[in-house]
Amino acid sequence: MWEAYPSGDPYIAFAKQAGLAPPDATKKSHPDIRNACKAIVLGVNYGMGPESIAAQSGIHVVRARELLRLHRDTYRVFWRWAEENVDRALLGLPLEIVFGWRIQYPPGCHADINGRSILNWPMQSHGAAMMRLGLSMAVEAGFMICAPIHDALLLEAPIDQIDEQARAVAEIMAQASEIVLGPGKRCRSDIKIVGYPDRFEDEARGSVMFERVMALLEAALNAAA
Repeated sequence: MWEAYPSGDPYIAFAKQAGLAPPDATKKSHPDIRNACKAIVLGVNYGMGPESIAAQSGIHVVRARELLRLHRDTYRVFWRWAEENVDRALLGLPLEIVFGWRIQYPPGCHADINGRSILNWPMQSHGAAMMRLGLSMAVEAGFMICAPIHDALLLEAPIDQIDEQARAVAEIMAQASEIVLGPGKRCRSDIKIVGYPDRFEDEARGSVMFERVMALLEAALNAAA
């Protein structure tokens, strides 16, 4: 699984590793297979079953079941680790991330334990640790970080310095991920520069929300006038 990440496209890498696509396959040459594999790779992280994956991705549930089976066969070490986490939680034993943050359920409360939450907890917790560490390192290095935005940092800098500073903060984020994951294992960071008078938008969803809010404000102002 780790070998799939540095490839730059873990979804098509999974397709190749599972024998679903040839070694020279790309996002452009096998878009349908890649999209199906993307649904599996992302869904697994949230403990989603074949029915949920099929509903969200638009693939048939039978296809989703087959892809999940291939994922289990391809990444057996991952699945063994994930299932051991669930077993530990059901036994009342703690789950812990690298910096000691832990979660523990009282023994005997099986009915109150959500298996999907247990599967997802290590990923979300270590991701939070990377963000917290990266934010602290960036601020201590003197960068003007306005806010964390889910899995990103919002950096403010003069227009003639923004490119250089953005690259520096991306490197800090990579260093933070390596501290959490271990030597030689780094998460990539995308950089998006937004200069005045443009504004940051979260793709289509952000545009729809912004236009809706502006329309409501305009209606309220017109009503007040």
